[in-house]
Amino acid sequence: MGLIPIAPSLSFSCYFIVFLRLFLVEVEVAVAQNNTATTTIPVNVGMILDLDEWTGKLGLSCLNMGLSDFYSNHSDYRTRLVLNTRNSKGDVVGAAAAVLDLIKNAQVQAIIGPENSMQANFIIDVGNKAQVPIISFSATSPSLSSIRHPYFFRATHSDSSQVKAISAIIKAFGWREAVPIYVDNEFGGGVIPYLFDALEEINVRIPYRSVISPGATDQEIEEELHKLTTKQTRVFIVHMTSVLGSRLFDIAKEVGLISEGYVWVMTNGMTNLWSWMDHSDMESLQGVLGIRNYVPKTTELESFKGRWKRKFLQNNPSMVNAELDIFGLWAYDAAFALAMAVEKLSNANSSFEESKGVGSARTDLESLGISQNGPKLIQALSSMRFKGLSGNFEFVNGQLEPSVFQIVNVIGNGEKAIGFWTSKYGLIKKLNFTNVKGYSTSRANLGTIIWPGDSHSVPKSKRLKIGVPVKKEFSEFVSVPPGSSPNSSVIPTGYSIDVFEAVMKEMPYSVHYDFYAFVNTGGKPAGSYNDLIDQVFYGKYDAVVGDISIVANRSLYVDFTLPYMESDVVMMVPIKNNSNKNALVFLEPLTGDLWVTSTCFFVLIGFVIWVLEHRISDDFRGPPSHQVGTSLWFSFAILVFAHRERVVSNLSRFVVIIWCFVVLVLTQSYTASLTSLLTVKQLQPTVTDVNELLKSGENVAYKEGSYIKEFIQRLNFNSANVKTYSTSDVLDELFTKGSANGGIAAAFAETPYVNMLLEKYCMKYTAAGPTIKTGGFGFVFPKGSPLVADVSRAILNVTESDKMREIENKWLKKHCTVSSTLVSSNRLDLGSFWGLFLIAGVAAALALIIFVADFLYKQRDVLRGSEVSAWKRILQVLRNFDQKYPSSHTFRQNELTEGRRIDYIGMMGAVEASPNTNCLPCASNSNQTDLSSVFFGEQGRPSTSHEVEDTSSIPSPEIAIHEHTTFLEATKEKHTVNE
Repeated sequence: MGLIPIAPSLSFSCYFIVFLRLFLVEVEVAVAQNNTATTTIPVNVGMILDLDEWTGKLGLSCLNMGLSDFYSNHSDYRTRLVLNTRNSKGDVVGAAAAVLDLIKNAQVQAIIGPENSMQANFIIDVGNKAQVPIISFSATSPSLSSIRHPYFFRATHSDSSQVKAISAIIKAFGWREAVPIYVDNEFGGGVIPYLFDALEEINVRIPYRSVISPGATDQEIEEELHKLTTKQTRVFIVHMTSVLGSRLFDIAKEVGLISEGYVWVMTNGMTNLWSWMDHSDMESLQGVLGIRNYVPKTTELESFKGRWKRKFLQNNPSMVNAELDIFGLWAYDAAFALAMAVEKLSNANSSFEESKGVGSARTDLESLGISQNGPKLIQALSSMRFKGLSGNFEFVNGQLEPSVFQIVNVIGNGEKAIGFWTSKYGLIKKLNFTNVKGYSTSRANLGTIIWPGDSHSVPKSKRLKIGVPVKKEFSEFVSVPPGSSPNSSVIPTGYSIDVFEAVMKEMPYSVHYDFYAFVNTGGKPAGSYNDLIDQVFYGKYDAVVGDISIVANRSLYVDFTLPYMESDVVMMVPIKNNSNKNALVFLEPLTGDLWVTSTCFFVLIGFVIWVLEHRISDDFRGPPSHQVGTSLWFSFAILVFAHRERVVSNLSRFVVIIWCFVVLVLTQSYTASLTSLLTVKQLQPTVTDVNELLKSGENVAYKEGSYIKEFIQRLNFNSANVKTYSTSDVLDELFTKGSANGGIAAAFAETPYVNMLLEKYCMKYTAAGPTIKTGGFGFVFPKGSPLVADVSRAILNVTESDKMREIENKWLKKHCTVSSTLVSSNRLDLGSFWGLFLIAGVAAALALIIFVADFLYKQRDVLRGSEVSAWKRILQVLRNFDQKYPSSHTFRQNELTEGRRIDYIGMMGAVEASPNTNCLPCASNSNQTDLSSVFFGEQGRPSTSHEVEDTSSIPSPEIAIHEHTTFLEATKEKHTVNE
């Protein structure tokens, strides 16, 4: 109690009254506190910490201060948490024994702790079984899921919440590869799957994972770091505890990995605990970037830090350098949250229900009771919301949700904040969201960074070591200076090199590289193209640039970019001048199968027309030889549309229409092909089909070291008939010899090489046969390289621009355009016309079926007759088919026309019998015929149906009179001449 200054003029009685009143106030406060103590309800809660380490001591001090501050501010609360502290001694078994003791013996309603994820992995299972909430303020492993463990509450942030911030930093600087370095336990391995997913989203490759054992010695750590020096990756992400991480950075500095050109990014597992590191440890972290959970500065926080420092030093005087970290703040807020939740359930049943064991041999786990207060307590904790020292405190799915991460840079003995990351806005320089629009990963939103090695320039990716092939031929694609060494960079030239350099200029970030010739110590080629690609798989080269064909079996070991040039496999053969002096040249437009098919269809159509017209048309009747000749003549005459036979059946007309269309298309195609053969100078290949080579056993060749060897093997060529060539001169010599003299008849190569050869041997060779599609020429990178996607996009930009045309004109100029044209057989084959023949065949078959069905229906009486045998009935039906069909309108019309013609001639004869008569004969009842009765019947009326079956062809009276008058005038003139 301090003295209160009073004016000197006051009397002694005034002093006495003041002191009396102060005494009475203190007595009242003491009485009130005593009454409160007698009315509060104690609630046992457990606390499992590693009290042998400073982290445990820090947590214990913050928990005690949290409860003290809470009840000082809420003295009217009925409940009071009673802490039952257990020391886990940093051991999983010790933590397991502690939790069993707390639940079974102390019957705690909740447990705060343990500190690390390994201990929590077992404890949360026990808490689920006993329905006792487990609240940890430092177990950050994502594998400790609150979804699978409803009684587990993480009063901290999961390590998975920071992976997006790490990927944003890597994307901002354009790094394409990163190597994670993490401790091999629950804490380290839990975040790796989430980190992989985050980096994969931004197309960053993880070529290697560096795993450090928790008990690793310095020598083992050094050996692992030496492996990293052999990798191309310069970006490392460290996720481990502060103690092991400090040793790692000390050794990394000795190895030379903490130097210019390298990038180190640490997760919050170490960054949150920088305040506990010695100055000597900070020297190894110069230039390192760190991610930490951001805690807004408040007056309450600053006040608590001062009070905590004084109290912690009183209990731990040796720990002068101790600093409060965020884990202590989470412990403080966790105590607040648990106290508030327990107060809400002050009237709840806090007893434990005995578990139903089996006999007396129950284990401690089997004999654990079940808390009756557990389900209600987790509901109260889930609904808890308040503003604590660490910020907004709220459990979302059993854990705290982070809002902001701070990005810091280690400089000297301290750190410098260079920016922030939020899930909504990405990277931002200041926490001022007024002018922020959308998510950003721009490096402009970060402050100035001092990188390892005291460098101010952004570390670049390690220079790529690119292998290039050494060739004896086709230097237009790749050319390496002579005398190149395998260990010295070279400056190659050629089409492929220019394309690659143009592509690198289109990349969204800088890529540094050097070219190395694939040669041995003697300067000779060190192997085939497959051997060169294998060096990428083995890690000798980071990429291969050249005229490399994209082949399926190669893609099993490396990745290819999109092709920058088409490259198909064709057959190269000598050409011959076809002078078209062959007497049978008219047969060449059509292949043999088309000739045979056409002939068969001509015969088929002739037969069908004969069947349809035989019974109703005189043109298709007569002796058998006449009928066969007429049918064939009719079918073939349609070629020139010279047929004169009439077809009267509608079915026949239907077939003829279809067949005329087929013949028209066939003849026009034949004419066009024959015209081409006779008018255009033909430079035809000596061989047009691979099967011709196989059947005749001709020799073929391919270029040495080419993958086409496997292609030829798949074509089933005899190995004795396969040769190789090294240069174009050797190939020309093999062609000159010919297959019979030990040479070759054809060579297989890719179209770019064939075009180059045809330029050199113009009008001598050509490409023939089918084209086998391949992937084209592409660039080679290691499997899973993130550069593949970016290089492929850059290739598209180059190929769609004028730059590609400039490069082609520079290296691939074409002068001989005739021989470079792919020549293939121009003969028409059945495949081009099978659809037409199918239509004609279906039409003919349909007409034939309809006719046969109709004919058999009309012959049903004959077929049903039972008095004769079946064979005789069939013969009778065939005889009926061979006979005329008298009921056909064609025959009736012919008979009527013939009858009228005879009557007309008879009438004209009667007129001539009276030469002196100039008038028509008079009608007579006895022997003269009235003219009107000839056409209209008796008594001037038209004939009935039984008199004239078909009147359609009877001329009208006017026409008949006109014809008769003309006839009389001609007769009179004749008589006049005779006189």
